[in-house]
Amino acid sequence: MMNVKPIKIEDRTFIAVEVKLPKTNLLAVMSDKGYIMCGALDVQLLNDKLKDRKIIAGRAVGVRTIDELLNAPLESVTLEAENYGIKKGMIGKEALLRM
Repeated sequence: MMNVKPIKIEDRTFIAVEVKLPKTNLLAVMSDKGYIMCGALDVQLLNDKLKDRKIIAGRAVGVRTIDELLNAPLESVTLEAENYGIKKGMIGKEALLRM
């Protein structure tokens, strides 16, 4: 099953996506410029193989819900995200507001 819904953070609207998979969930929240995602996101791949795409993204691990993703510290971020002031350890919703 897949759920897609808008969520408000301060005065901005983002799109949350939850895909229920066997034994796990795939979670992402996106802005018009980038996204945060659960541990399934391969930040190293984005930095190494896809760096020319300049993807703005952050990864939080150990999260099971969209709310947890929004409130968890980011375990890693892409190089392009760092250009927007998004840093490892930053809370997910704070990172989204910088995108």
